[in-house]
Amino acid sequence: MEPDDNRRTWAERSGAYSPAYYARIGANEVSDTLRTVFEYYVEEDAAILEIGCSSGRHLDRLRDEGYTNLTGIDINDESFDVMAEKYPKLAATGTFHTGAIEDLLPEFPDDAFDVIYSVETLQHIHPENEWVFEELIRVTGDLIITAENEGNSPQRGRGSEKVSYVNDEFPLYHRNWKRVFSDLGLAQLVRERGNRDTVRVFRVL
Repeated sequence: MEPDDNRRTWAERSGAYSPAYYARIGANEVSDTLRTVFEYYVEEDAAILEIGCSSGRHLDRLRDEGYTNLTGIDINDESFDVMAEKYPKLAATGTFHTGAIEDLLPEFPDDAFDVIYSVETLQHIHPENEWVFEELIRVTGDLIITAENEGNSPQRGRGSEKVSYVNDEFPLYHRNWKRVFSDLGLAQLVRERGNRDTVRVFRVL
């Protein structure tokens, strides 16, 4: 799948894996792990960015925990209509941007955020656009947190293949996230394996 086709798939997504789909699921195991990580490492006034925030289920959990400086990016503009209905307090108090992260990240200044995190979003970045990982580092002053599928499920990511397809619809690129960010100069602080995703916390040195 070409990069533009990959992005278009998510920008126009409805049904399964759409903003409404994730809003119905709500907070989950990853939300709980993120809450614990933030409680230990992150001050309540920290500037926080979620990459691929969808309708905001993880950000809303953080808002409930007292975090107030919340920003989200999502390529599907339906995300923020669903957010306004499902999480109105978050929608009213956060800052949100519609667009591809390849387009939006370069617009932020250096160290714009204290923490950037992603839940099952970086794994869909096309190999031609892996330069965005360096952009993530540029715009964060402290922590990058990944929650991606690393073969936790026996159906995906345990073999030698570099990509698999979810429901034969869109690609999931399998990467060694520790190696990706360690090679870019970050230090891994935490690795927490869940039923579906592995959460990793990296510190910018």
